[in-house]
Amino acid sequence: MTKEIQLTVSPKQAYDSTFIISRLRAKAETKDFVIKDFKIIRRSIDARKKPIKINLGILISDNETDLRNLYKKRIYKKLNPDAPDIIIVGSGPSGLFAALKAIESGIKPIVIERGPDVDSRRKDIANISREGKILTDSNYCFGEGGAGTFSDGKLFTRSKKRGNIKEVLEILHQFGASEEILISSHPHIGSDKLPGIIKNIRNKIIECGGEVIFNCKMDEILCEDGKAIGVKTSDGRLFLGPVFLGIGHSARDTYRMLHSKEVKMEPKGLAIGVRLEHPQELIDKMQYHSKEGRGKWLPPAEYSFVTQVDNRGVYTFCMCPGGVIVPAVSSPEELVVNGMSASARAGRWANSGFVVEINPEDIDKNKTSSPLKMLELQENLEKTFSKDANSTLNAAAQRIPDFLRGKISDTLPPTSYVPGIHPADYNLLFPEFICHRLKKGLEFIGEKSGDFISEKGLMIGLESRTSSPLRIPRNPETLCHVEIEDLYPMGEGAGYAGGIISSAIDGIRCVEAYKNRIKNG
Repeated sequence: MTKEIQLTVSPKQAYDSTFIISRLRAKAETKDFVIKDFKIIRRSIDARKKPIKINLGILISDNETDLRNLYKKRIYKKLNPDAPDIIIVGSGPSGLFAALKAIESGIKPIVIERGPDVDSRRKDIANISREGKILTDSNYCFGEGGAGTFSDGKLFTRSKKRGNIKEVLEILHQFGASEEILISSHPHIGSDKLPGIIKNIRNKIIECGGEVIFNCKMDEILCEDGKAIGVKTSDGRLFLGPVFLGIGHSARDTYRMLHSKEVKMEPKGLAIGVRLEHPQELIDKMQYHSKEGRGKWLPPAEYSFVTQVDNRGVYTFCMCPGGVIVPAVSSPEELVVNGMSASARAGRWANSGFVVEINPEDIDKNKTSSPLKMLELQENLEKTFSKDANSTLNAAAQRIPDFLRGKISDTLPPTSYVPGIHPADYNLLFPEFICHRLKKGLEFIGEKSGDFISEKGLMIGLESRTSSPLRIPRNPETLCHVEIEDLYPMGEGAGYAGGIISSAIDGIRCVEAYKNRIKNG
């Protein structure tokens, strides 16, 4: 027999098993229920005011075997030789989880990935910062695992209605992620751990009879009578079957190919801004309301701010405690940054995206129909920032107070961004409607926490790859493209997700929708 108990304890007490069991016994043990085992199943930090508290959800049992197999393990069996094929374009979260769901359903996934495997990709990414060498198909955006593989592995999502979040977390745990992701309110794997998990998933797909093909770029979707029947790749190969399109949010060449073939797409709102970077120590003191910082028992502090300015959201996102800022470019003529952190989050700096919501009508008052207009906004800004850096990866930077004052910073503090930074004025690099909202957003944060608007706080740009700049519309019932049967746009690149968890859920949903269609004829 099991029961769930809620405890609120201090940070030190949260790691004291003797203390926890004594509290549990005082709260739950009776002559009819003697605690034999317990397991923490949820943990969250309440840092809204001092003293900081840890909220624990704890499962207790009067039987020592009850708590050993709490998490469901999925069984992936060898596929039958005559299993039907599906073609999955892209090996990001939507593609990999679509492939796993296909195997569960007795369907053979053929995953084609334009970039290399994670080990080769890791070397190419290192050369971006070391040598400024950018490979268009192997970088922070492209390659096995997709854009999330080397940009932190955060698993927090607000998409509670899209599908089974627990299922995705349990699968990641099954393939090597720490059990902590099933407990923490803000689960995180880390860029040092996620590549190994990706490899484990790939090996399972192959072991079961699926295929994963690297350095294989889709050039064309093959259609007959309004139905997708396969794809043609850049090396001339044909792969036949229903097409699941998990291309990622940076596949501009693929978007343009689809546009040239008159595949229906539509512009979608996105967010553009900068990365904010502070010493982690400053954020710890600010968030934990303590001059001593986080101390021994608390993790590096996180933050989240959101407000509205002129009916548009201005907010922080993708916050990386103890992290670094990296060049997330996918072509030599652009400059764009992102943030990441390793599993330990032990770095000196904290960084976060700080962005302004932009809708298609904000840049096109006449509401012309081009589905590429938000993509072109992204692209033009990235080229502007690259030109400002003399076509290098040396990023534009400005101290936060100097941006608010409208002056170029005389000096810049140390940064985690390896390619280097140079003084610039975002008031000149951004359109006025972005600058105005960024300023108002920073003023709002300053009212909440004056320490945040510090000379130690740095703006580094450009942060523009926050989501897909367009949506590939699909039938809400079948999840097929609205005009092309057996074409399943999925994940972040299709405009239906915003991160690892929601993309994985969307890949699962698309395969389930396909399975239901063929089952029902």
